[in-house]
Amino acid sequence: MKGILVIIDGMGDLPHAQLQGKTPLEAADIPNMNFLATRGEMGLLYPVRPGFIPESDEALASLFGNNLNFGIRGQLEALGSEIKLSRGDLALRANFATIDSIKDGNILDRRSGRTLTTKEAEILARDLNNRVKISCNFLFKPTIQHKGVLVFKGGFSENVLGNDATYVQGKSQSITKARLCRPMDEEDNSQYTANMLNDFIRRSHELLSIHPINESRERRGLLPANYILLRSPGIDTPKLKQYPNWFSFSYTPLEKGFSTASGMKLFSFDYPEMKSLDSYSNLWDGLRIACKEAAKTIEKNHKKFDYAYIHISEPDFAGHDNKPIEKKQMIEHIDSTLFHFLKNFAPQRNIFIAVSSNNSTPCKFKGHSSDPVPFFVYNGSIPREKNFSEKEAAKGALGKVVGKDFLGVIGFLK
Repeated sequence: MKGILVIIDGMGDLPHAQLQGKTPLEAADIPNMNFLATRGEMGLLYPVRPGFIPESDEALASLFGNNLNFGIRGQLEALGSEIKLSRGDLALRANFATIDSIKDGNILDRRSGRTLTTKEAEILARDLNNRVKISCNFLFKPTIQHKGVLVFKGGFSENVLGNDATYVQGKSQSITKARLCRPMDEEDNSQYTANMLNDFIRRSHELLSIHPINESRERRGLLPANYILLRSPGIDTPKLKQYPNWFSFSYTPLEKGFSTASGMKLFSFDYPEMKSLDSYSNLWDGLRIACKEAAKTIEKNHKKFDYAYIHISEPDFAGHDNKPIEKKQMIEHIDSTLFHFLKNFAPQRNIFIAVSSNNSTPCKFKGHSSDPVPFFVYNGSIPREKNFSEKEAAKGALGKVVGKDFLGVIGFLK
């Protein structure tokens, strides 16, 4: 094996008062990453380009050299959820969310308080599939926590804007009102598709607002999962650059779908079910398994592939929830487990290690930003005194890099 690329989702951040003006990465105790960083080079990475706020699909596509001017998240989430798409099927990323009423349309929480258990999501999804009647066939599949995928079967347009427009064309906006899906051109099929999506959203809300699961949640003082937010519509599996000499270790639908569409050999695990109301207990369970299994996968397969792409997802959740201490602790766990393994495994085998993120998710913004993310590449060079952080990366010899050039700069295209 020549190199291992570790993407720590949402790792990039901004100074935070809860960390005495430091970022989570700056505040974290990460001796293993620091060991590797001092024996390599650092820089700052714009996952797509300066000034652009990337969705995760746009960032990943760019980092692996794809020059796309449209989102591909819906198709990738479906692919990563093992939903087979036929030509003309429309796939969208979905959230269970909470609104006050369909009349007033105030979005109270985009994630239903992050308290939706796996069992609750599965029951709600089952009844959406069985009891919502619209003039087309569809499939709604829950994935992790509040997330899901919606697929409309056959003959639809992707030129529509979903009712969740948090990230649109590299910009971020705070959506506080439920909105209608709308066509993005004047084609009849685009208008038809928007109408069908709006019909699904309306009828779903009618079912969810009186569902026993949500009535029980409200009695317990929890936010009901009474509304479906949809974004990133797409048809057909996207044509991406192929990486057959890579393997991927990833475990959320988007990254699994991206890896498969990019021709990588995918290794994964079943994410633990969320059985209690504590979403972070569930995320910690997932993070512990991910770090342990990633190390095992590298050790078992390093002689079979030239490169590995390892994606660790949980710090991004903490960024979205304004939990800088939790993000710091997650970064520390990744360092003490996965990077403890890598520090002892890679140097003796002359394997390069590159570390970065697919987006900056500042806790105080509770969302992605256009800020560059820090990165380093371990290459066994003479040690220099420095730590891995946003500030140190800004001084790095590799300078500022845009996504499409990243693999070349770190030497992973040789």
